[in-house]
Amino acid sequence: MADSTPARQRPGRPAQISRERIVDAALSVGNLDTLTMRDLAARLGVTHGALYRWVKNRDQVFDLISEVMIERILPPGGPRGRNWRPWLAAVAWAMHDQFLAVPGYATRTSRPHRHTSHSFGRLRQEVITAFANAGVRPDLAEQSWYIFITSVVSWLAAQENPLELGHGAPRFELFLDTLLRGLPAREPGTQR
Repeated sequence: MADSTPARQRPGRPAQISRERIVDAALSVGNLDTLTMRDLAARLGVTHGALYRWVKNRDQVFDLISEVMIERILPPGGPRGRNWRPWLAAVAWAMHDQFLAVPGYATRTSRPHRHTSHSFGRLRQEVITAFANAGVRPDLAEQSWYIFITSVVSWLAAQENPLELGHGAPRFELFLDTLLRGLPAREPGTQR
């Protein structure tokens, strides 16, 4: 005769958590603005305590998500030589596709907050290298990075939270073409 009582959980090693599992669970929420640590722990099938051994708070969860996003965005091998525009366009399109695939991510990234130096720092360094390869001074390569990242992230955040600006949906390819024609930054009055 089979016992119909449910099997009791045996004490022992807790469920395994990994960076990948945390990120996958966080991305499955549907909108990162509504992500709570309680919901994330439940999605992972672990207790709050087990989750907090991996991440201290929501900000660290977002740092993990950012690390994965940057890995997905950056083309292998980094920018090479003076042919920086196609590489930078590929980065911008990857940002478009990856950020907009995760509702709330572009909006959160556009708001003032800290990023891990590992994730966005890596993106920053590669984009600055692309601009340096274009032959601009280091300070202007840094300015070009700032213009590029704030422009692309702001545009993507506006896509998540559309402004009513009239008829016709904004087209990313037009935005990107205009942005890249103006980069890298040059001192006012210098020839392009």
